[in-house]
Amino acid sequence: MSYEDENKYEGIVLVTDDAREYLNPRQEIAYKEHRRELAEWILHEGKNPSKAEGYSKSTAKSRMNKLDLFYRWVWDEEQRYVQDITTDHADDWMKWLARQDYKESTKCHYQKCARTLFKFQRMEKGRDVEWDPEIEYSDPSTSYQPREYLSKEDRRKMRQAAMEYGSVPHYNSMSPEERERYKTLLSQRLQKPKDEISKKDFLDANSFKYTSMIYVALDAGLRPVEVKRANVSWFDQDNGVLRIPKEDSAKNRENWVVALKSETASILRKWIDERSSKEKYDGRDALWLTQYGNRYNKDSYRRDVFRKIARKAGLDLENRDLVPYSIRHSTATFMAEQEGLAVAGQQVRHKSKQSTQKYEHSSTGRQQDAVNSID
Repeated sequence: MSYEDENKYEGIVLVTDDAREYLNPRQEIAYKEHRRELAEWILHEGKNPSKAEGYSKSTAKSRMNKLDLFYRWVWDEEQRYVQDITTDHADDWMKWLARQDYKESTKCHYQKCARTLFKFQRMEKGRDVEWDPEIEYSDPSTSYQPREYLSKEDRRKMRQAAMEYGSVPHYNSMSPEERERYKTLLSQRLQKPKDEISKKDFLDANSFKYTSMIYVALDAGLRPVEVKRANVSWFDQDNGVLRIPKEDSAKNRENWVVALKSETASILRKWIDERSSKEKYDGRDALWLTQYGNRYNKDSYRRDVFRKIARKAGLDLENRDLVPYSIRHSTATFMAEQEGLAVAGQQVRHKSKQSTQKYEHSSTGRQQDAVNSID
Protein backbone atom coordinates (compact mmCIF):
# COMPACT_ATOMS: atom_id res chain seq x y z
CA MET A 1 0.00 0.00 0.00
CA SER A 2 1.36 3.42 -0.92
CA TYR A 3 1.93 6.18 1.63
CA GLU A 4 -0.86 8.16 -0.03
CA ASP A 5 -3.31 5.32 0.66
CA GLU A 6 -2.07 4.86 4.26
CA ASN A 7 -2.48 8.58 4.83
CA LYS A 8 -6.23 8.53 4.23
CA TYR A 9 -9.26 7.40 6.17
CA GLU A 10 -12.50 7.14 4.19
CA GLY A 11 -11.04 9.59 1.68
CA ILE A 12 -9.98 12.10 4.38
CA VAL A 13 -6.33 13.14 4.30
CA LEU A 14 -4.88 12.59 7.76
CA VAL A 15 -1.60 14.47 7.47
CA THR A 16 -1.67 17.25 4.90
CA ASP A 17 1.46 18.41 3.11
CA ASP A 18 1.17 21.74 4.94
CA ALA A 19 0.99 20.00 8.34
CA ARG A 20 3.95 17.74 7.53
CA GLU A 21 6.22 20.78 7.31
CA TYR A 22 5.75 21.31 11.07
CA LEU A 23 6.33 17.69 12.14
CA ASN A 24 9.28 15.43 12.83
CA PRO A 25 8.80 11.72 12.03
CA ARG A 26 7.58 10.80 15.55
CA GLN A 27 5.19 13.74 15.70
CA GLU A 28 3.82 12.84 12.28
CA ILE A 29 2.92 9.34 13.50
CA ALA A 30 1.21 10.73 16.61
CA TYR A 31 -0.69 13.37 14.65
CA LYS A 32 -1.81 10.87 12.01
CA GLU A 33 -3.18 8.42 14.60
CA HIS A 34 -4.95 11.24 16.42
CA ARG A 35 -6.51 12.39 13.15
CA ARG A 36 -7.55 8.83 12.27
CA GLU A 37 -9.36 8.46 15.62
CA LEU A 38 -11.00 11.85 15.20
CA ALA A 39 -12.14 11.14 11.62
CA GLU A 40 -13.57 7.77 12.61
CA TRP A 41 -15.49 9.32 15.51
CA ILE A 42 -16.88 12.19 13.39
CA LEU A 43 -18.06 9.78 10.71
CA HIS A 44 -19.64 7.24 13.02
CA GLU A 45 -20.63 9.04 16.24
CA GLY A 46 -19.90 12.75 16.00
CA LYS A 47 -23.40 14.03 15.30
CA ASN A 48 -25.17 12.12 18.08
CA PRO A 49 -22.88 9.82 20.10
CA SER A 50 -25.75 8.39 22.17
CA LYS A 51 -27.33 7.04 18.96
CA ALA A 52 -24.04 6.27 17.17
CA GLU A 53 -25.00 8.76 14.47
CA GLY A 54 -22.18 10.36 12.52
CA TYR A 55 -21.83 13.09 9.93
CA SER A 56 -21.81 12.60 6.17
CA LYS A 57 -18.47 12.09 4.44
CA SER A 58 -18.58 15.55 2.91
CA THR A 59 -19.23 17.22 6.29
CA ALA A 60 -16.57 15.11 8.01
CA LYS A 61 -14.02 15.93 5.31
CA SER A 62 -14.79 19.65 5.56
CA ARG A 63 -14.44 19.66 9.35
CA MET A 64 -11.22 17.66 9.28
CA ASN A 65 -9.72 20.09 6.76
CA LYS A 66 -10.69 23.10 8.87
CA LEU A 67 -9.35 21.46 12.03
CA ASP A 68 -6.03 20.89 10.28
CA LEU A 69 -5.91 24.66 9.71
CA PHE A 70 -6.72 25.20 13.39
CA TYR A 71 -3.88 22.92 14.51
CA ARG A 72 -1.40 24.62 12.23
CA TRP A 73 -2.52 28.02 13.53
CA VAL A 74 -1.84 26.84 17.10
CA TRP A 75 1.57 25.48 16.11
CA ASP A 76 2.45 28.86 14.60
CA GLU A 77 1.34 30.63 17.77
CA GLU A 78 3.13 28.22 20.11
CA GLN A 79 6.18 27.84 17.86
CA ARG A 80 6.04 24.09 18.49
CA TYR A 81 3.94 20.99 17.86
CA VAL A 82 0.93 20.76 20.19
CA GLN A 83 -1.57 17.89 20.07
CA ASP A 84 -3.74 18.68 23.11
CA ILE A 85 -5.65 21.73 21.91
CA THR A 86 -7.29 23.72 24.73
CA THR A 87 -10.28 26.03 24.97
CA ASP A 88 -7.85 28.93 25.44
CA HIS A 89 -6.35 28.08 22.04
CA ALA A 90 -9.84 28.09 20.57
CA ASP A 91 -10.71 31.48 22.09
CA ASP A 92 -7.48 32.93 20.73
CA TRP A 93 -8.30 31.52 17.31
CA MET A 94 -11.76 33.10 17.43
CA LYS A 95 -10.15 36.46 18.26
CA TRP A 96 -7.82 36.04 15.30
CA LEU A 97 -10.76 35.16 13.04
CA ALA A 98 -12.55 38.31 14.22
CA ARG A 99 -9.78 40.37 12.61
CA GLN A 100 -9.96 38.53 9.30
CA ASP A 101 -12.06 39.63 6.36
CA TYR A 102 -14.16 36.46 6.34
CA LYS A 103 -17.92 36.15 6.11
CA GLU A 104 -19.74 35.60 9.40
CA SER A 105 -20.93 32.21 8.10
CA THR A 106 -17.32 31.15 7.43
CA LYS A 107 -16.25 32.10 10.96
CA CYS A 108 -19.27 30.20 12.27
CA HIS A 109 -18.19 27.06 10.40
CA TYR A 110 -14.69 27.29 11.88
CA GLN A 111 -16.24 27.62 15.34
CA LYS A 112 -18.40 24.53 14.73
CA CYS A 113 -15.25 22.57 13.89
CA ALA A 114 -13.61 23.61 17.17
CA ARG A 115 -16.77 22.58 19.03
CA THR A 116 -16.58 19.17 17.31
CA LEU A 117 -12.99 18.73 18.51
CA PHE A 118 -13.90 19.47 22.14
CA LYS A 119 -16.93 17.21 21.91
CA PHE A 120 -14.58 14.43 20.75
CA GLN A 121 -12.24 15.14 23.68
CA ARG A 122 -15.13 15.01 26.11
CA MET A 123 -17.11 12.05 24.73
CA GLU A 124 -14.32 9.84 23.43
CA LYS A 125 -11.37 10.75 25.65
CA GLY A 126 -13.23 11.47 28.87
CA ARG A 127 -11.73 14.92 29.33
CA ASP A 128 -13.52 17.46 31.48
CA VAL A 129 -13.74 20.16 28.83
CA GLU A 130 -16.70 22.36 27.94
CA TRP A 131 -16.14 25.30 25.61
CA ASP A 132 -18.18 28.48 26.07
CA PRO A 133 -16.58 30.77 23.46
CA GLU A 134 -15.74 34.33 24.44
CA ILE A 135 -16.77 35.32 20.90
CA GLU A 136 -19.73 33.53 19.32
CA TYR A 137 -20.36 33.50 15.58
CA SER A 138 -23.71 32.66 14.04
CA ASP A 139 -24.62 31.56 10.55
CA PRO A 140 -27.06 34.13 9.12
CA SER A 141 -28.51 31.48 6.84
CA THR A 142 -29.84 29.43 9.76
CA SER A 143 -32.27 30.27 12.52
CA TYR A 144 -30.78 30.59 16.00
CA GLN A 145 -32.01 28.35 18.81
CA PRO A 146 -30.65 29.30 22.24
CA ARG A 147 -29.25 26.50 24.36
CA GLU A 148 -31.58 25.28 27.06
CA TYR A 149 -32.09 27.94 29.68
CA LEU A 150 -33.15 27.88 33.32
CA SER A 151 -36.85 28.16 34.03
CA LYS A 152 -38.06 30.60 36.68
CA GLU A 153 -38.39 27.66 39.07
CA ASP A 154 -34.83 26.56 38.22
CA ARG A 155 -33.59 30.07 39.03
CA ARG A 156 -35.35 30.03 42.41
CA LYS A 157 -33.81 26.64 43.16
CA MET A 158 -30.34 27.90 42.19
CA ARG A 159 -30.65 30.86 44.55
CA GLN A 160 -31.79 28.62 47.40
CA ALA A 161 -29.00 26.10 46.72
CA ALA A 162 -26.40 28.87 46.61
CA MET A 163 -27.58 29.96 50.07
CA GLU A 164 -27.33 26.43 51.46
CA TYR A 165 -24.29 25.02 49.63
CA GLY A 166 -21.44 24.07 51.93
CA SER A 167 -23.00 25.57 55.02
CA VAL A 168 -22.36 24.03 58.43
CA PRO A 169 -23.74 24.82 61.90
CA HIS A 170 -21.96 27.41 64.02
CA TYR A 171 -18.88 25.95 65.71
CA ASN A 172 -20.01 26.85 69.25
CA SER A 173 -23.55 25.51 68.75
CA MET A 174 -22.50 21.88 68.21
CA SER A 175 -21.88 19.07 70.63
CA PRO A 176 -18.38 17.52 70.58
CA GLU A 177 -19.79 14.54 68.66
CA GLU A 178 -21.39 16.75 66.01
CA ARG A 179 -18.22 18.81 65.72
CA GLU A 180 -16.20 15.66 65.03
CA ARG A 181 -18.59 14.65 62.24
CA TYR A 182 -18.33 18.06 60.60
CA LYS A 183 -14.53 18.05 60.97
CA THR A 184 -14.52 14.82 58.95
CA LEU A 185 -16.73 16.47 56.32
CA LEU A 186 -14.55 19.58 56.12
CA SER A 187 -11.39 17.48 56.03
CA GLN A 188 -12.66 15.78 52.88
CA ARG A 189 -13.90 19.01 51.34
CA LEU A 190 -10.76 21.04 52.06
CA GLN A 191 -8.37 18.13 51.47
CA LYS A 192 -6.49 18.67 54.73
CA PRO A 193 -5.95 16.40 57.78
CA LYS A 194 -8.86 16.26 60.19
CA ASP A 195 -6.69 17.27 63.16
CA GLU A 196 -5.81 20.50 61.32
CA ILE A 197 -9.44 21.60 60.87
CA SER A 198 -9.87 24.79 62.88
CA LYS A 199 -12.66 27.09 63.98
CA LYS A 200 -11.72 29.33 61.05
CA ASP A 201 -12.43 26.47 58.64
CA PHE A 202 -15.95 26.30 60.05
CA LEU A 203 -16.38 30.02 59.42
CA ASP A 204 -14.99 29.70 55.89
CA ALA A 205 -17.46 26.90 55.14
CA ASN A 206 -20.26 29.43 55.55
CA SER A 207 -18.67 31.81 53.06
CA PHE A 208 -20.68 34.22 50.91
CA LYS A 209 -18.38 33.52 47.94
CA TYR A 210 -20.46 30.98 45.98
CA THR A 211 -23.69 32.68 47.01
CA SER A 212 -22.47 35.99 45.59
CA MET A 213 -21.21 34.35 42.38
CA ILE A 214 -24.56 32.72 41.61
CA TYR A 215 -26.70 35.68 42.66
CA VAL A 216 -24.68 38.14 40.58
CA ALA A 217 -24.62 35.75 37.60
CA LEU A 218 -28.41 35.34 37.76
CA ASP A 219 -29.05 39.10 37.94
CA ALA A 220 -26.44 40.22 35.43
CA GLY A 221 -26.47 37.23 33.08
CA LEU A 222 -22.70 37.02 33.43
CA ARG A 223 -20.75 35.30 30.69
CA PRO A 224 -18.09 32.88 32.02
CA VAL A 225 -15.37 35.26 30.82
CA GLU A 226 -17.01 38.05 32.85
CA VAL A 227 -16.88 35.86 35.95
CA LYS A 228 -13.17 35.54 35.25
CA ARG A 229 -12.63 39.27 34.73
CA ALA A 230 -14.91 40.48 37.53
CA ASN A 231 -13.26 42.97 39.89
CA VAL A 232 -14.27 44.50 43.21
CA SER A 233 -14.02 47.89 41.49
CA TRP A 234 -16.99 46.95 39.27
CA PHE A 235 -19.35 47.11 42.24
CA ASP A 236 -20.81 50.53 43.00
CA GLN A 237 -21.82 49.85 46.60
CA ASP A 238 -23.63 53.15 47.07
CA ASN A 239 -25.99 52.53 44.15
CA GLY A 240 -26.06 48.73 44.22
CA VAL A 241 -25.08 48.28 40.56
CA LEU A 242 -22.22 46.82 38.56
CA ARG A 243 -20.25 49.24 36.42
CA ILE A 244 -18.36 47.15 33.88
CA PRO A 245 -15.72 49.22 32.07
CA LYS A 246 -15.23 48.90 28.36
CA GLU A 247 -11.82 47.27 28.71
CA ASP A 248 -13.29 44.48 30.88
CA SER A 249 -16.51 43.85 28.96
CA ALA A 250 -16.60 40.68 26.89
CA LYS A 251 -16.53 42.41 23.53
CA ASN A 252 -14.78 45.67 24.50
CA ARG A 253 -17.43 47.89 22.96
CA GLU A 254 -18.67 50.21 25.70
CA ASN A 255 -19.08 50.78 29.43
CA TRP A 256 -22.09 49.07 31.00
CA VAL A 257 -24.23 49.74 34.06
CA VAL A 258 -25.95 46.56 35.24
CA ALA A 259 -28.73 46.43 37.81
CA LEU A 260 -28.69 44.09 40.81
CA LYS A 261 -31.45 43.04 43.17
CA SER A 262 -31.12 44.71 46.57
CA GLU A 263 -30.66 41.23 48.08
CA THR A 264 -27.83 40.50 45.64
CA ALA A 265 -26.15 43.81 46.44
CA SER A 266 -26.31 43.00 50.17
CA ILE A 267 -24.82 39.54 49.60
CA LEU A 268 -22.06 41.02 47.47
CA ARG A 269 -21.22 43.56 50.20
CA LYS A 270 -20.99 40.67 52.69
CA TRP A 271 -18.64 38.79 50.37
CA ILE A 272 -16.41 41.84 49.79
CA ASP A 273 -16.12 42.35 53.56
CA GLU A 274 -15.30 38.65 54.00
CA ARG A 275 -12.81 38.57 51.14
CA SER A 276 -10.80 41.42 52.71
CA SER A 277 -9.78 39.03 55.50
CA LYS A 278 -8.41 36.40 53.11
CA GLU A 279 -4.70 36.61 52.44
CA LYS A 280 -4.82 35.42 48.83
CA TYR A 281 -6.84 38.51 47.87
CA ASP A 282 -4.31 40.96 49.32
CA GLY A 283 -3.38 43.60 46.76
CA ARG A 284 -5.68 42.11 44.12
CA ASP A 285 -8.87 43.49 42.59
CA ALA A 286 -10.22 40.09 41.48
CA LEU A 287 -13.72 39.63 42.87
CA TRP A 288 -13.53 35.83 43.03
CA LEU A 289 -10.53 33.48 43.12
CA THR A 290 -10.31 29.68 43.17
CA GLN A 291 -8.91 27.89 46.20
CA TYR A 292 -5.55 27.97 44.42
CA GLY A 293 -5.59 31.76 44.07
CA ASN A 294 -6.38 31.86 40.34
CA ARG A 295 -9.19 33.65 38.57
CA TYR A 296 -11.95 31.30 37.46
CA ASN A 297 -11.76 30.16 33.85
CA LYS A 298 -14.62 28.62 31.89
CA ASP A 299 -13.85 25.09 33.03
CA SER A 300 -13.29 25.80 36.74
CA TYR A 301 -16.41 27.99 36.90
CA ARG A 302 -18.52 25.32 35.22
CA ARG A 303 -17.07 22.43 37.23
CA ASP A 304 -16.52 23.97 40.67
CA VAL A 305 -19.38 26.45 40.87
CA PHE A 306 -22.19 26.03 38.35
CA ARG A 307 -22.46 22.24 38.37
CA LYS A 308 -22.06 21.93 42.15
CA ILE A 309 -24.79 24.48 42.83
CA ALA A 310 -27.02 23.01 40.09
CA ARG A 311 -26.70 19.53 41.64
CA LYS A 312 -27.50 20.97 45.07
CA ALA A 313 -30.56 22.57 43.45
CA GLY A 314 -31.66 19.18 42.12
CA LEU A 315 -31.41 20.17 38.45
CA ASP A 316 -31.09 17.30 35.95
CA LEU A 317 -27.60 17.68 34.51
CA GLU A 318 -27.67 14.30 32.82
CA ASN A 319 -30.67 14.76 30.56
CA ARG A 320 -30.73 18.54 30.13
CA ASP A 321 -28.23 20.66 28.23
CA LEU A 322 -27.49 22.97 31.16
CA VAL A 323 -24.25 24.97 31.18
CA PRO A 324 -23.20 28.32 32.70
CA TYR A 325 -24.62 30.09 29.64
CA SER A 326 -28.04 28.71 30.64
CA ILE A 327 -28.05 31.32 33.41
CA ARG A 328 -27.35 34.12 30.95
CA HIS A 329 -29.96 32.89 28.47
CA SER A 330 -32.59 32.74 31.19
CA THR A 331 -31.83 36.28 32.33
CA ALA A 332 -32.12 37.59 28.77
CA THR A 333 -35.27 35.58 28.06
CA PHE A 334 -37.26 36.64 31.10
CA MET A 335 -36.12 40.26 31.02
CA ALA A 336 -37.13 40.53 27.35
CA GLU A 337 -40.49 38.99 28.22
CA GLN A 338 -41.04 41.22 31.25
CA GLU A 339 -39.51 44.57 30.27
CA GLY A 340 -38.86 44.42 26.52
CA LEU A 341 -35.80 44.20 24.31
CA ALA A 342 -34.20 47.52 25.20
CA VAL A 343 -34.04 46.85 28.95
CA ALA A 344 -32.97 43.23 28.45
CA GLY A 345 -30.28 44.24 25.97
CA GLN A 346 -28.81 46.76 28.42
CA GLN A 347 -28.88 44.28 31.32
CA VAL A 348 -27.06 41.49 29.44
CA ARG A 349 -24.81 43.87 27.50
CA HIS A 350 -25.98 43.35 23.94
CA LYS A 351 -24.79 45.99 21.51
CA SER A 352 -27.53 45.33 18.95
CA LYS A 353 -31.26 44.75 19.22
CA GLN A 354 -30.84 41.74 16.93
CA SER A 355 -28.76 39.96 19.58
CA THR A 356 -31.52 40.31 22.16
CA GLN A 357 -34.25 39.32 19.71
CA LYS A 358 -32.94 35.76 19.86
CA TYR A 359 -34.55 35.50 23.30
CA GLU A 360 -37.76 37.42 22.72
CA HIS A 361 -39.94 34.44 21.88
CA SER A 362 -38.03 31.63 23.55
CA SER A 363 -40.00 31.44 26.80
CA THR A 364 -42.16 28.30 26.87
CA GLY A 365 -44.36 30.02 29.42
CA ARG A 366 -45.24 32.72 26.91
CA GLN A 367 -45.83 30.07 24.23
CA GLN A 368 -48.16 28.22 26.61
CA ASP A 369 -50.18 31.40 27.24
CA ALA A 370 -50.43 31.95 23.50
CA VAL A 371 -51.55 28.45 22.62
CA ASN A 372 -54.15 28.51 25.40
CA SER A 373 -55.64 31.67 23.92
CA ILE A 374 -56.44 30.17 20.51
CA ASP A 375 -59.20 27.78 19.54
